[in-house]
Amino acid sequence: MPTNPPRKPLAMGYFARADGARHPHHPTSYEISDPAEIREVRAVRRIGRQRVAAAGDAVVCMCWDHDESLHPTPESNRLLDPLSPEGIPARHRARWAAAAPEVLREYAEALARGEEEPAPPRGVPYAVVFGWLGAPRAEPRDAAWLLAERGPWRLLAGVGTEELAWAVRETDRAGLEGAVRFFASEEFTTRHPKRRRVPDTARDLLLRHARSHRPGDLAVLERRLLRTPDDRIRRS
Repeated sequence: MPTNPPRKPLAMGYFARADGARHPHHPTSYEISDPAEIREVRAVRRIGRQRVAAAGDAVVCMCWDHDESLHPTPESNRLLDPLSPEGIPARHRARWAAAAPEVLREYAEALARGEEEPAPPRGVPYAVVFGWLGAPRAEPRDAAWLLAERGPWRLLAGVGTEELAWAVRETDRAGLEGAVRFFASEEFTTRHPKRRRVPDTARDLLLRHARSHRPGDLAVLERRLLRTPDDRIRRS
């Protein structure tokens, strides 16, 4: 029996509000892949075109697919405004926050609401943050993808290498995925050489995971993960 091919995601561009307000963590472009949300978008597009046709006017907006135009309406603004609590971007952010580890959910919800610099959670193991960074995302290019990058990255950026090495030892497979991404990133590789010394236990875990699951990061890790004289780091 023939089946319908999956619908291509809608590519969404920058949404400019008349008052200039913006959500600080909203990406300049994202995708809508949920079929129900795509139907909502197409419905408000039809409303806009019908109104323009009735008025004999034309307005072009780059918020939609590159080969089609949008005629803004109150309905489309409510649906696509990143600051609208009823909008699709807010839904994407809410889904992302709900999927965060429980101990990080309050922090994720603050980012989703649009707080620029929410207070970091206290006492959360960095192994959990690595897991948050490495968790697979069903919609990697939705309106919350930038938050999925910024959220855990902010919590890891200023952490000392010794603490991060302990977190590597204590994390799970998803955490190793996030840890490899972090240690191969510019955030870590631009550190002073003395701050890139990683004990062999953690270094071997990272290289082993990269070799099996992220081979593109392996060469970077081998260059950047400098060894300590011995595996002498002890948990205080």
